Amino acid sequence: MPVPATTSPGRQAAPRRLPITRFKPLAAAAAALLGLIASGAQAQSLQELYEAARAFDATYLAARAQAQSAEYRAAQADALSRPNVAATAGASSNTLNPPIGPTGDSNTLSASLQGRMPLINRANDATQAQARRALELSKAELEAAEQDLIVRVAAAYFDVLAAQDTLATTRASKAAITEQLASAKRNFEVGTATITDTREAQARFDLASAQEIAADNDLRAKRIALDQLVGKSGVAPRPIAVPLPLPPLAPTDPEAWVGSADQQHPTIRRAQAGLDIATLEVERAKAAESPTLDAVASLGANRYSGRYPNSLPGSWRVGSIGLQFNMPLYTGGATGNRISETLSLEEKARQDLAAARRGVAQGTRVAFFGVQSGQARVAALEAAEASSKLALEATQLGYRVGVRVNLDVLNAQTQLFATQADLARARYDVLVGGLRLRQASGQLAPADIDTVNRLLAK
Repeated sequence: MPVPATTSPGRQAAPRRLPITRFKPLAAAAAALLGLIASGAQAQSLQELYEAARAFDATYLAARAQAQSAEYRAAQADALSRPNVAATAGASSNTLNPPIGPTGDSNTLSASLQGRMPLINRANDATQAQARRALELSKAELEAAEQDLIVRVAAAYFDVLAAQDTLATTRASKAAITEQLASAKRNFEVGTATITDTREAQARFDLASAQEIAADNDLRAKRIALDQLVGKSGVAPRPIAVPLPLPPLAPTDPEAWVGSADQQHPTIRRAQAGLDIATLEVERAKAAESPTLDAVASLGANRYSGRYPNSLPGSWRVGSIGLQFNMPLYTGGATGNRISETLSLEEKARQDLAAARRGVAQGTRVAFFGVQSGQARVAALEAAEASSKLALEATQLGYRVGVRVNLDVLNAQTQLFATQADLARARYDVLVGGLRLRQASGQLAPADIDTVNRLLAK
């Protein structure tokens, strides 16, 4: 327990305690350290980094290429209802050299055009409908990939900011502990404090040094992840504006979010398209038992020349037009088994749709309550921050007058720094959680990036 300083003959006066203002480093030190961290490169906004990731991320670009290929598949299916025309040509030369009789040779040139136009073909109709549903499915997959990219960029962006805040508070805490350690050493030297204060401050200083190393390494890892995602090096995210007005959670009823998800979530749309494709596959299998009718036409020309006996050289043309009817009679049981197979696959697709709806509803409710809880946690941590500041000031005052020991000040400082680090992390979690909620309900769009972007510091 420190002894109050007195001045008497033969005893040196105790050194003056550090003023309370020396123990309020967090706001100024954290801001300065954040500025130093971001000084190596010009800060980029979330919108800028999202646009960069959209042009670089391999997962998103693969999904976009897959969606583009579906358009060509649909165009291929449309060709099934259009006429097909083929041109053929040939040339031949023959020589006749019998054992008895005259020899001879011949040359033949031929060319023809053949066309076919489907008139009745149920299998082709089902295939075309499947291609259109597959195109809708690919669009839903692209939308899901874009939503996933938005969340991944935002999460990586705020992970870097959180790591910066952690490093800044760790360094500020270390600076405060350094001052407290120096004060404890001076007080011990003049006899106004015990060696316990010095050792406690030294232990806290060593721990803060280890935490600083870990925080610095974590920041490097988070920066590498963000650089890899956006395809740039040395990315410096722009920090959020403080104080931060968190966007309200609207609507406030989780079932309203669930209802929206059931109507437009990409996962449900994909499952619905899968069920539609499976149903059309049943129709296509049944169409194998149905007759087909095609319009066919051909036009050909031949030219003959040579010295075959009893053959006259010359040219002639042949043309035909008509209808071709085809009726399957027996396929060895293949058609019936194919129909049974597609019916089972249709039931599977129906159950997949039910599972997708339940999963999306559950994920939406969890995301909603996560954001709601996060907002309440931010409010509680803001109150805790204010209380921790008052507690630190009171503890520092008590240390000055000798009613508090060095350990009390260290504990109060640690509590304040930890609270402020948790508060910054909680704010970031709410922002990312809001995007995840909109993703869970199928409403997330690139315009939501701009909403978050407006909360960043100018």
